[in-house]
Amino acid sequence: MEVNERDPVTGRETTGHEWNGIKELDTPVPRGVLLFLIITHIWAIAWWFFAPTWPLGTTYTKGLLGFDQKQIVEEQIVDSQSERAAWTSRIESERYDAILADEGLMKIVRSTGRQLFGDNCAACHGSDGRGRANYPDLTDDDWLWGGGPELIEQTMRVGINTQHPDSRIAQMPSFGRDGMLERDQVRSVAAYVYSLTNPDYSTPETLKRITSGQEVFATTCAACHGEDAKGNRDVGAPNLTDAYWVYGGDMQTIITSVHSGRQGHMPTWDERLTGAEIRMLSLYVHDLGTRQP
Repeated sequence: MEVNERDPVTGRETTGHEWNGIKELDTPVPRGVLLFLIITHIWAIAWWFFAPTWPLGTTYTKGLLGFDQKQIVEEQIVDSQSERAAWTSRIESERYDAILADEGLMKIVRSTGRQLFGDNCAACHGSDGRGRANYPDLTDDDWLWGGGPELIEQTMRVGINTQHPDSRIAQMPSFGRDGMLERDQVRSVAAYVYSLTNPDYSTPETLKRITSGQEVFATTCAACHGEDAKGNRDVGAPNLTDAYWVYGGDMQTIITSVHSGRQGHMPTWDERLTGAEIRMLSLYVHDLGTRQP
């Protein structure tokens, strides 16, 4: 029988393999590793008998422990729905002022409402509700139609400029494009509106244009925005005297709005969300606009 060469240092036989003068020792697998492999195989075989394991056509082996993950999940869902029903029914039926005064319910509104907002509203208004270009900021407590939860709920249900029979309708006419105002009148009224939130713009050099724009505003824009330009929530006309803008308050953007008009859109949610979810979101959005920083 052939005797393999032994390593003079360790005394172990070699496998006969050699790479660049380095010979491979015939080292056995450590006993700890073998023991671990044996135990895991025994555990795997035992688990075949204790837990659901093997498919058998339309069924499967149930296991000696009767463990069923599907049944456990179904029970957890039932328990969760039962737990949610306790507070969803309150949110759907109680008055808004009562809910707002209940800190326990409002804690649920802030948690669950945030998830609903992220799934349905964040695409336009941002995940933090601060809006983005052409979409209003919901955290500044400045509202086109009103920021009470009842009004927010109504806006969510019927939408703005939608096919819903009770939809809120709002449109800024295109005064310049449709020839209702001349080009110089568009620039003058834009200058007046810009001066309302930028008093430094009113200088001896601009005063004549601002005064001319004020006259145009009184005859053309005051019907919606009010003689004081503070807006009208009944028709969704924004306040032009504050620092909150949907489309932008710089001079060029104001000129564009007067010339080309604006028409926003908000979808209806009465067929997409449940009544409880709409009220939850109404409370959450209201809370965004009134919560102290």
